[in-house]
Amino acid sequence: MATRQCSSSVINMISNTMPELIGGSADLSGSNNTKTESSKILTSKNFSGNYIHYGVREHAMAGVMNGLALYGCLIPFGGTFLIFSDYLKPSMRLSALMKLRVIYIFSHDSIGLGEDGPTHQPIEQLMVLRGTPNLCTWRPCDTVESAVCWKSAIERNSGPSALVFSRQALAPMARSNEQVMNIQRGGYILVDCSKPQAIIIASGSEVDLAVRSASVVSDRGIQVRVVSMPCAELFDAQDETYREKVLPSALRARVAVEASHVDYWRKYVGLDGRVVGMHNFGESA
Repeated sequence: MATRQCSSSVINMISNTMPELIGGSADLSGSNNTKTESSKILTSKNFSGNYIHYGVREHAMAGVMNGLALYGCLIPFGGTFLIFSDYLKPSMRLSALMKLRVIYIFSHDSIGLGEDGPTHQPIEQLMVLRGTPNLCTWRPCDTVESAVCWKSAIERNSGPSALVFSRQALAPMARSNEQVMNIQRGGYILVDCSKPQAIIIASGSEVDLAVRSASVVSDRGIQVRVVSMPCAELFDAQDETYREKVLPSALRARVAVEASHVDYWRKYVGLDGRVVGMHNFGESA
């Protein structure tokens, strides 16, 4: 399923045991999948609800969520398309500056948007989010990573989280228990081999592409490790031993793959590596 649907399943489940959650969307509830069976609409005449229809007001939505978080006892989350993160950036920056537990849901995370065209295709937005201090940006590749990113956002009480989800269905990845535990580290080895000669790093919808590409290359006699990097900020915060285990400094044959701006990934691939991504705006339809 699409990771926006995975997110919806998590919201529906945890809302039953976490009454402090209060959700909403900037007029995109049906697309963000933030409104679930557990949602009760909050109105000017009924404050017993747990879901706000903000209308087309991304900036105001983020400002209201900051207020709810400052009030205390509440964990606000709100959704829109990733491209419209531009509209709420000032308030999201304040979430990070004030270290507020605000959860931003961004769906439609790449150029794979169907009919919406280049105006709705985010190119530089992920790079902007990742460049914001004290903001954790997650881009999960399947149901399991989606559940872990929600867990991380709920447990993180020192700042906001941006959970970035796909519009299109994504294939589930096979993992050991150790790999599942390592998701919370932000980056981990998803597919390995005895003596890797190259590394492919990917996030979100491109992880499946990386896994299938590694299989093709392996069939040609080159052993490839695949690293899933759903949250680069958390990976960078790990100790040097773990980071060296995942991305050995001696292994310089690296490719990063993401349907977003290429520049962010250069710090992981180095001068010898390559980045497969976007250099320009998308095409219509």
